[in-house]
Amino acid sequence: MQFQQLQYFVAVAETRHFTRAAELVHVAQPSLSQQIKALERELGADLFLRARGNITLTDAGEALLPLARRILADADTARHEVQELVQLRRGRVRLGATPSLCTGLLPDVLRAFHDRYPGIRLLIEEGGSHDLVRQLARGALDLALVVLPLPTPSPALTTVELLREDLVVVSSPEARAPGRGGRVVDIADLEGERLVMFRHGYDLRELTVAACRSAGFEPDFAVEGGEMDAVLGFVRAGLGVAVVPRMVATRGGRGLRVTPLARPGLHRTIALAHRSDVAPPRAARELQRMLLER
Repeated sequence: MQFQQLQYFVAVAETRHFTRAAELVHVAQPSLSQQIKALERELGADLFLRARGNITLTDAGEALLPLARRILADADTARHEVQELVQLRRGRVRLGATPSLCTGLLPDVLRAFHDRYPGIRLLIEEGGSHDLVRQLARGALDLALVVLPLPTPSPALTTVELLREDLVVVSSPEARAPGRGGRVVDIADLEGERLVMFRHGYDLRELTVAACRSAGFEPDFAVEGGEMDAVLGFVRAGLGVAVVPRMVATRGGRGLRVTPLARPGLHRTIALAHRSDVAPPRAARELQRMLLER
């Protein structure tokens, strides 16, 4: 099995078209087809069902695809690791983070990293912890900032706790103060409040809804489905209140009233995760060090 054959196989699997796949990998279509057939002969199984105008994966192809993607990703990481050996003057870091962390934690750390290593490309992938864990597992990310506990704990990942962050309530200054209008808000005070809520799969949504239910009521949503910037914008417009991380409220909360939650409050634990079986590339390890020392 040749590395090039796996590249061609993944290209066809993703495009579902031999000609477009050949264009993607910059090779003549007959040559690509021959290499796919050679791979099928070696494996002893067809990888594609070739109906007229319709290319689909066989069961063998479905089984091979995630393995092939991981092999290609690991080879790409190895290539960049070698390139980075010259004093970190070039290379890349692929970092995943939840949108709230991209807003609150990352800007200052990434600015410091970029100032120190201007030749390192920073590739940022926003997503929920569940999606980021899957991206790490298949080699598409070097590091990820995730919220603990992970939705699906995996022994293939190493996690290091980074910080424990308080959550606060944000509201429009023009609207009535949330709860009883005091200096702090109890979770129970959110009963009857109209909440601006994040989309499904968002860590903050699940945490807030669980806290409301533990307090004995079902939250009432004024609007739901947004990412962090949208939620803050909806709150500024007076559509309702939202529960957000303190760092987000501090950094991006201009034009908002910020009210702490009464003890014990709500918190979330942020961790830095990477694959256990492969050490992150050198540039990623340096960013990891800066995040842990921040």
